[in-house]
Amino acid sequence: MVTDRFRTQARARATLDERFEAWRQLPAKGARPHGGWVRAIREALGMRAEDLANRMGVSQPTLTRLESNERRGSVRLDTLQRAADALECDVVYALVPRRSLGEMVNEQARTRALERMGRVAHTMALEDQALNNEQLEKRVRDLASMYLTMPGLWSVHADAHSTSAERTRAGTGA
Repeated sequence: MVTDRFRTQARARATLDERFEAWRQLPAKGARPHGGWVRAIREALGMRAEDLANRMGVSQPTLTRLESNERRGSVRLDTLQRAADALECDVVYALVPRRSLGEMVNEQARTRALERMGRVAHTMALEDQALNNEQLEKRVRDLASMYLTMPGLWSVHADAHSTSAERTRAGTGA
C-alpha cells in the first residue's frame, strides 16, 4: 500500500537529489582555504583586518578570533553571515548527501528487511522450513517495499510499531 505521504516523500527526495547533483560535483574536502574564507577573501580584496572589523562593527581582536574560529570549524553561522555581509559576499550553507536520498532510503529499507529476515530465517531453519535463496530474496524485497511505506524506517524500534497484518503481508509472520 503506497500512501500519499510516501508519494510526497518520494517526490521530495527526487527533487532534492536533482538539486544536489551539481553540489556533489564540488570537491568535498579541501574546498575551504587553509586560512578560512573570511581571511582569504579579505586578503584577496586587499582589506586589512582592522578595516573589516570596522565594517562589521567589532574590534580587531574579535575579527581575529572570528577568523581563527572559522579555521577551526567552530565559527557560528550568524557570525559568518555578518562577516560575509561586510565583505559583500553570501554565505552558502547546505547539507549535501554523499549519495542520492533515494538510494539511502532504499538501502535502509533493505537493511531493515535483511535484519528482520535474518531473525525469521534462523527460526525457520530450526523448524526445517528454510527458504532457498530465491525465496529469501523475494521475501527481502517484499519486506523492504513494506518498510518503504511505513513510518519509522530509521527508528531502531520500528519493528515494534508494525502490526501483525503488515508483518503477514510482508511474509515474515514474525
